[in-house]
Amino acid sequence: MKIMNKLLLGGCLLIACFQVQADVYTDFFSQTWGNLQEELSTAKESDKKGIFLFFEMEECPFCARMKETIFSQKAVQEAFTKDFMAIPIDIEGDTEITDFNGQTMTSKEFAQKLHRVRATPVMMFFDVEGQKLYRHTGPTKNAQEFLWMGKYISEGAYKTMRFRAYRKQQQQ
Repeated sequence: MKIMNKLLLGGCLLIACFQVQADVYTDFFSQTWGNLQEELSTAKESDKKGIFLFFEMEECPFCARMKETIFSQKAVQEAFTKDFMAIPIDIEGDTEITDFNGQTMTSKEFAQKLHRVRATPVMMFFDVEGQKLYRHTGPTKNAQEFLWMGKYISEGAYKTMRFRAYRKQQQQ
């Protein structure tokens, strides 16, 4: 009986650890029902600079690393939620999405057909009118580089220079 109780307690602790791990980045992403037109309105009303879409797929190790080591950091969450609504998009999913123009499709069609996302992660920034501002394919090296990316968009530096040059400027 003691062994059974220990096994049960151990299993509960293991489940709790996984639950805590799974929830560390939930404060990064905005709650959404998949209607990006409505999200634009919400972003405007909230004085956001735009919408950040994180195109991912379940088995992508780079997506998992971004979520677990970068999106989970409080400084990243605070900086991004101040300027952007962050929305994850499953590139293999069948969840219905209404795009910025009011067209309804699956998240897979939105990612692959509309935005030509083939590899993950892909991070895209849109202004509050639904115009694409910047696309980044692949993970960032660390949280600092990701924060620079957000600053690159919010300051409008994307209009005059490439992110690579901006990042180099920030490193100096």
